[in-house]
Amino acid sequence: MNKLIFRKLSLDILAFFLLSSLAITMIVCVFQGVNLLDIVSEQGHGIKVYFIYTSLNIPKIFSKLLLFTYFLTLFVILSKYEDNNEILIFWTNGIKKISFINFIGKLSIFFMLLQLLLNLIIVPYTQNLQQQYLKNSSIEFFPKLIEQKKFSSVMKNLTIFIEEYTKEGELKGIYIKEKIDINENKIITANSGKLFKTESGFSFKLIDGKITNITKSGSFNLGFKETSYELEDLNSKTRKEKKLNETETFFLINCLFEFIEQRKDNKVRCGLNNSFLVKNIYEELFKRAINPIYIIILSLLSSLIILKSKIVFFSNYYKLFLFLLGFGIIIFSELSYKFLFFSTVIELVFFFLPVLFILIFYFFILIKTNFKLKYL
Repeated sequence: MNKLIFRKLSLDILAFFLLSSLAITMIVCVFQGVNLLDIVSEQGHGIKVYFIYTSLNIPKIFSKLLLFTYFLTLFVILSKYEDNNEILIFWTNGIKKISFINFIGKLSIFFMLLQLLLNLIIVPYTQNLQQQYLKNSSIEFFPKLIEQKKFSSVMKNLTIFIEEYTKEGELKGIYIKEKIDINENKIITANSGKLFKTESGFSFKLIDGKITNITKSGSFNLGFKETSYELEDLNSKTRKEKKLNETETFFLINCLFEFIEQRKDNKVRCGLNNSFLVKNIYEELFKRAINPIYIIILSLLSSLIILKSKIVFFSNYYKLFLFLLGFGIIIFSELSYKFLFFSTVIELVFFFLPVLFILIFYFFILIKTNFKLKYL
């Protein structure tokens, strides 16, 4: 009988968690999707690229919201059980309050492991995949990115200026500047031309102009009657180096070991294109590995609902206090990593603070439930 009761509680919690997570994640996705529309409007990528890019952001959003949605789930379900007197089913079947709270704590371990899986493996992978996909996607609406009488830097190291667009699609007064490297620039000017779509990207057909190569040693000009300028593998100004949140967890751990071995400065170079501050690596690993522990803290806090006052007036204030306290703990968990690197003592305090919270809450619960410890 007790197994059936706990199974119903588990299903209620899981159902509400899935529905609330889906609803809140979709709302956040819509707002973020609006902000990411510049992928189409400013970077010229297609609608397919936009939808795949935003979809790959869902695991990150879900992971960020998991702490709050799980706390909200427990708070709502346990409040419902308490208000509807469904909680009495547990007590009449001989289930002690401490056993009930232990069950909630054990259930929270599953959600903690879920967030650890997301933080350590899935989110970094999808964030990296998201950026790589955007970088390797071609620009489909390149002509719309070039505005008349305006310098447009639509690609990295490339600036284009068009004096006039004619109704026939002809371009007048063309200026193209390409930065080849730190010591060399190429400038192409043409009286007229056209822009064509090719299999590999886009191509300018330029008429009556000149090419100027500028180097440290000087410059030289080359005139032409007609030439073409190929824009192959057009992928806008997408960065090549990874951000910390796109970097695999084990890769960051290796970076820390490299820093411990070198101990030259506060910056460690990892891989070919990535240089990270050690402080930022610590913060990122802290967020990924330590923050999920707060799920257990919030589950114990939510369980305190069953210890509420029997007076309705005080009961409502008690619930409000618990909810605000839980919300404060969520905010603290998101900001705590900022206090790292002040000193070794502070680092240790913030590493072990979640465990301390769990012990304090659990000890408080033991006292409130009149649980008697038996020593052998």
